[in-house]
Amino acid sequence: MSNSLRPPVGPADTARSSRVVVTGGSGFIGSHLVERLIAGGDEVTVFDSGPFPESQQLARQHARLVQGDVRDQDRLARAITPGVDVVYHLAAVVGVDQYLARPLDVIDINFQGTRNVLEQAARAGARVVVASTSEVFGKNPAVPWTEEADRVLGSTSADRWTYSSAKALTEHLTLAFGRQHGLESTIVRYFNAYGARQRPAFVISRSVHRALNGLPIVMYDRGRHTRCFTHVDDAIEGTVLAAGHPAAVGEVFNLGNMTETSVREAGELVARLTGAESQTVGVDTHEILGSAYEDVPRRVPDSSKARRMLGWKAGISLEEGLIRTIAWARANPWWLALPDTGAIAAAVPAEEFALSAA
Repeated sequence: MSNSLRPPVGPADTARSSRVVVTGGSGFIGSHLVERLIAGGDEVTVFDSGPFPESQQLARQHARLVQGDVRDQDRLARAITPGVDVVYHLAAVVGVDQYLARPLDVIDINFQGTRNVLEQAARAGARVVVASTSEVFGKNPAVPWTEEADRVLGSTSADRWTYSSAKALTEHLTLAFGRQHGLESTIVRYFNAYGARQRPAFVISRSVHRALNGLPIVMYDRGRHTRCFTHVDDAIEGTVLAAGHPAAVGEVFNLGNMTETSVREAGELVARLTGAESQTVGVDTHEILGSAYEDVPRRVPDSSKARRMLGWKAGISLEEGLIRTIAWARANPWWLALPDTGAIAAAVPAEEFALSAA
């Protein structure tokens, strides 16, 4: 079966295609974006640190690959050249496990890498769409968050906030390049994106991975915190719309499903849809991770600006998105064989309790 639930697609035969570059195009969201752009007939160059995985056959067949580190301006210049229309900048270090293990890389790659991309795009005369994150809002309790909501963070001694701070600085960089150098740019903030090919280190991907492997689902702090899970197809749709809309230049958009779901409820839904009678490994994050980590109780976007200006709204419910993700996972045993790489990969059970599959 194909690695996508959609029928295999090739580049469209269109009279007007764009030359685009996707940094981080072999990653989770980036790979889906690359497939969408190829299917739309665009001429796609991927800039990434490694080769295309075997699972990304469409990109291997139809996209140009430039390998390199976004901190290397010379390598980046081989991808972002005069004549490129749009640069989608998605290269980043992502995941709580990475924030805790590689805080310096998180800061350096996100900040310096973005500056390099912006400088090269300005030289090439390309428009830029920069991928940001709901993490920039930190632990602001006043949800839902509009694009202009305040940032509320914890102590700088907590490595957990390196990603939030680095991404916020990349937003400042992006907007400053527009104001000082006239660079046409747009920022999109993703909210808990999930779907096929995501590394099993995030709430949804890790829960699906463990359930299908017959392992208990890891439940941090009894799953009381809430998220607004956004299927990757919805995130890609909003990203492409932002790149093509003239009014989006200089703007920031929240791209998130506005339906709030507790992590426990998400785990119960995974258990029901996989048919797994999953037990839960309960983890107290303060006890296990200490002061390096601090969770966010609620993360809820106000995405009305994207709907008003771009005509975008998340249309895939969590249940429908999970059905697609689980079907893909079952059809791709290579993914199920990946190691469990969450922030606590070998979680020591603080307590165990059953998830309701009803």
